[in-house]
Amino acid sequence: MDRQTMHTAFAGRVVMIGFGSIGQGVLPLILRHIDMPASRITIINAVQDGAAVAAEYGATFIEEKLTPDNYVGIVEPLLEDGDFLVNLSVDVSSLDLIELAQKRGAFYIDTCIEPWLGGYTGKGLSETERSNYGLREKALALKAKYEGGPTAVVTHGANPGHVSHLVKQALLDIAAACGAPAEKPATRDGWARLAQSLGVKVIHIAERDSQKADVPKAIGEFVNTWSVDGFVGEGCQPAELGWGTHEKTFPPDGGRHEIGKGAAIFLKRPGASQRVRTWTPLEGPFHGFLITHSESISLADYLTVEENGEVVYRPTSHYAYHPADDAVLSVHELAGKNWKMQDRKRLMMDEIVSGCDELGVLLAGHAKGAYWLGSQLDIQTARDLAPHNGATTLQVTAAVLAGMVWAIENPGRGIVEPEEMDFERCLDIAGPYWGPRVGVFTDWTPLQGRGELFPEDVDTSDPWQFKNIRVI
Repeated sequence: MDRQTMHTAFAGRVVMIGFGSIGQGVLPLILRHIDMPASRITIINAVQDGAAVAAEYGATFIEEKLTPDNYVGIVEPLLEDGDFLVNLSVDVSSLDLIELAQKRGAFYIDTCIEPWLGGYTGKGLSETERSNYGLREKALALKAKYEGGPTAVVTHGANPGHVSHLVKQALLDIAAACGAPAEKPATRDGWARLAQSLGVKVIHIAERDSQKADVPKAIGEFVNTWSVDGFVGEGCQPAELGWGTHEKTFPPDGGRHEIGKGAAIFLKRPGASQRVRTWTPLEGPFHGFLITHSESISLADYLTVEENGEVVYRPTSHYAYHPADDAVLSVHELAGKNWKMQDRKRLMMDEIVSGCDELGVLLAGHAKGAYWLGSQLDIQTARDLAPHNGATTLQVTAAVLAGMVWAIENPGRGIVEPEEMDFERCLDIAGPYWGPRVGVFTDWTPLQGRGELFPEDVDTSDPWQFKNIRVI
């Protein structure tokens, strides 16, 4: 498959809500790989930014900020049976848009389950209400309500989304490397038992963004290689992680949810304030932020093995994110202001001069130690592959494209998470934009080099305990 393949034809209209870096980057991919005219694409954005890009491709652009009071009146007339609602917004409720799409008979996709403005940081909200765990529980309730409805793909960007497909491929890779090649499981239980049989204890979404710009971050400015509002929003949510059955000690600041299956826990602190130890092939060991992401919860849930009503296996899973260095400085400044956003914000795009986004999954605790599978996409390659994209955005936009194609090819599936999709089809569609898929085994553990400067409280009997991974 190459980067000119027309994957499918689409006879309906596309309504895209939100047109920041991801919307602007996915528009040329949609027109390149889905057979439809730009005249059937309408974009709704809260600000004028991006209007020139929409005009470049011939899409209709509407500047309108959606609110709980006006979204139905604005969006509903644009949607009919068989259309596609592409939600790439911030501060607009994904759950409300999913319901609207279901009622109108339209396809749907998003990259995270987003609440209305204030849903992440509103006073009086519990940790569960502010968490991705709580938002996912509400999406699962809609899943039951609209079973068999138009296909709605939730949380399908790079991560969450594409990384869940990489986890499945990584499990097959590990099995082959261990000398026990496994047939591709056909069921959820089959995947969970494969992970259990391999002894996978930990899954990190391990990402190191090394992109640099020729315009340094200024004091009072938040800089990032993708949505500033999106990153700050999730960074201020509680740190969340799927909680594995191998864990011996519960975090002293940890909390459990009183609803759902309990596959994940939270820490009583912002995700952008908690670092964890992880590893990628180019960077080696590093500290990443434990930012909450939906895949931390859905992967742990999907790979759970139950016997006689008891959970007997579940991996610990979470995101470990080292953003671009200027973004790290921005987070440091943000935290110093007690999580009050800087007055200025800047999306790094044309000013990026070097670096790559190394994004993949690290599966650890098995017989081969640890295995990382993912992408090492540099900025120049990304620019050569697709217009209006950088290394970080292209990994997301290619995954959005894959989710749209899969949905069109699989109508009537109702609300689905990435783990329920055809991982090979999605990898094939997005893969050409992620660069060569890199798989590397390593003997690194979070215990390496520990206790050399000062004594540390570590569990030497099992390197993959969360207490060893967490940075205190």
